[in-house]
Amino acid sequence: MTNPSPQVHPASPSPERAPTAAGVERAQAKIAALLPETPLLPLDLPSGATVWCKAESLQPVGAFKIRGAWHRLSDMVEAERTRGVVAVSSGNHAQGVAWAARRLGISATIVMPRDAPAVKLQSTAALGAQIVLYDRMRESRDAIAAELCARTGAILVHAYGDPWVIEGQGSAGMELLAQMERQSGGPPTRVVCPCGGGGLTAGLALALPDAQIVPVEPEHWDDVTRSLALGRIVGVEPAPPSTACDALQTPATFPINFAVMQARGLQGITVTEAEVRAAQRLAFARLRLVVEPGGAAGLAALLAGKVSADGRTAVILSGGNVDPASFAAVLAD
Repeated sequence: MTNPSPQVHPASPSPERAPTAAGVERAQAKIAALLPETPLLPLDLPSGATVWCKAESLQPVGAFKIRGAWHRLSDMVEAERTRGVVAVSSGNHAQGVAWAARRLGISATIVMPRDAPAVKLQSTAALGAQIVLYDRMRESRDAIAAELCARTGAILVHAYGDPWVIEGQGSAGMELLAQMERQSGGPPTRVVCPCGGGGLTAGLALALPDAQIVPVEPEHWDDVTRSLALGRIVGVEPAPPSTACDALQTPATFPINFAVMQARGLQGITVTEAEVRAAQRLAFARLRLVVEPGGAAGLAALLAGKVSADGRTAVILSGGNVDPASFAAVLAD
């Protein structure tokens, strides 16, 4: 199962329906009944501008991924739940699916890269999921997941190419909207978010039709940014270099995500490894938050001046799953 270079996905593996704003509202009602709101914290940037930080790193699994996982799994009927689920993730979606599966009594198998942070592997296993490891650069994770589903009858819960998952991630936007109204005097005008495959970006675009949504990716893993610029889905360049933003290492977005993002005319941007580390340090020093590299990508763009803050600009901080030694090295940098 070799995969010398990332491939563009020909189609979404998800059920044939599009995510909707109404679906986001339904997901938010389900999430609100299950989990407390994550904090919205004001942060004054060195430029003097204020940005509002949505601390999704404080979710029970350390990331917003719990939202989409819960919406997807809790919508399954009993016949589907008995089949179990399969997911592919470097760790945050893995933990979201494992958390939801354990709460609902569903068997979960997660396909994870061998080089995933140890803290993510350990936390996923601790939640009761079975882990299948693969080589990120030599094997196709989607092929492995497809084989597992075909052999066991399990249902694939894709990390971003799934309408329920997209709607669930969008619940963060609805929650943010209400918080901004209370705390900043009006709705968000701009929301900056980390972007891997575009599930969160698409969900926010549905939840916040009047706000500018800005997806941020690490350099060389900018498939969404390039796809939006070209007007068609393209994958990352062959053999991209490694990045500390493991959660954002997706080979290509899916049509279901791209359709939502393209309809809104979104444009993405990229950040460097050094800019991400600076954002991690700022979040820790000023907000007392531990944010993993991928979760700090949006803040990195704001801190580097690649996106401006207008007073009602918000940023999603997610997740908080980082190895202690790695985080200590970032702080000492």
